[in-house]
Order: sequence, then C-alpha cells, then structure tokens
Amino acid sequence: MLELRNIVKIYNPGTITEMCIFQGFNLTVADGDFLAIVGSNGSGKTSLLNIICGSISVEGGEVLINGENITKMKEFKRYEKIGRVYQNPAMGSCPNLTLLENMSLADNKGKAFGLRKCINKARKDYYREQLSILGLGLEDKLEVKMGALSGGQRQAVALIMSTLTPIDFLILDEHTAALDPKTAEIIMELTDKVIKEKKLTAIMVTHNLRYAVDYGNRLIMMDKGQIVLEKAGAEKEATTVNDVLHIFTEISIECGN
Repeated sequence: MLELRNIVKIYNPGTITEMCIFQGFNLTVADGDFLAIVGSNGSGKTSLLNIICGSISVEGGEVLINGENITKMKEFKRYEKIGRVYQNPAMGSCPNLTLLENMSLADNKGKAFGLRKCINKARKDYYREQLSILGLGLEDKLEVKMGALSGGQRQAVALIMSTLTPIDFLILDEHTAALDPKTAEIIMELTDKVIKEKKLTAIMVTHNLRYAVDYGNRLIMMDKGQIVLEKAGAEKEATTVNDVLHIFTEISIECGN
C-alpha cells in the first residue's frame, strides 16, 4: 500500500516565483489498485508521480510504502521497488544497445555491478517469454538495437523492462501521449494485460479521458493540487467520458480557460 500523508510541496520557495502545489495533500493507493489520474496542466499530476518516485523532495509530509517511511529515501533506491514508463519512448532504454542488452540491464536493477558482463545468456528464454506477452514478435528481435524499433515497440519493451524485476508499483507517466492513436490503443491494451497478468499496483497519469474511464478500478481528477473528483469500483464502472469531461470543463471555465 502507498500512502501520501499531509504532503507539502513548494516550488522556488522564498522567491518571486514561489508556488505551493500541494498543501496537506493525502492519497492512499491500496494493493492491486489501478489508479488513473487526470487533470489540467499544472494540477499537480506529474509532481505527484515525481514525489512518489523521489525525483523531487517535499517540504512537509510523508511518503510510505507498506508502512515504511521512504520520504528521505534516494530516488535510485525507490526504483528497486518501483517501475516507471515515461511519456517519451526514448527514455528508460538505451538506443545503441540491443534488446537483449537492455533487458539484461533491467534484469540487474538494484543489484551490484562489478566487472563481469551484465548479460546472462541463461536468462534469454525468460526474456523471450516476457516479450512474447506483448504479441508483437519482439521475442525474435533480441539482437536488434533498441533504436531501430518504432516508438510503439520501444514503449512496449519499456513496459516489460519496468516490470522485469519484482516491483510494488508501476508508474505510467503519460506513456501513450507521444504515440499515434492506433499505437496508443495497442500500448494501453498491453498495459492492461501486463498489469492483470503480473497482478501489479499501478498509477497512470493521462490526458486521455477515455483511457482513464475505460481502464483501472479507480479514477481521480486533480486541480490546483487537490483531488476534486474520485470514482472507484462500481461507481467508476458507471462513469462515462462525458461525466468526467463535464467536470473538467467546469473547472476550466472557473479558471478562465
């Protein structure tokens, strides 16, 4: 379980551009949740993910995973139990390395690196098995350089790489935003499949309201660092895109957009 308690986040404190994005923010994500987060630019969505992952510090409050306070834990240590897929398909992988080399690096996440080769050929069958989950034929391209793949293929591989080692949480940071509509649909279907098959707890930030409605068991909308809408379980299943869009539009009008 993930808990954010009384989070305070201030950008550029003490300057003319000081901005408080969170003031006493609270959020609990239960094991097995697939939480979709929507909201306008500046609502705090990405800041929330960065706080969870340790990419940015907080001025107050606590971040807990399974009861352990990780507020001051370094980012690289958090990633031992957190997988993250970024908006840019080029992030999270090395273009000049092969799929096999990228998979091997991901497989060694959290382990000490010495002078030995990181590639464990005995794991190749496991990598093929994991890639076969995608149904894209990538299990036969282990010797192909990552940079030679399409954006959608790279994003699909990044999804598998992020879940290759045991993790507590999968963070999806607008991971379909840079893809064309058809490829985005494929990646979302694969994301849902991987989350269900690996029984992961996932948090997805997206600007696509339909994805937020159609996928996951829980939905929240954020505005100015606060949760202004929350739907879960049967209530979420009954929620339509128009329901969410109506509230989104009302907030935009209030903000003068």
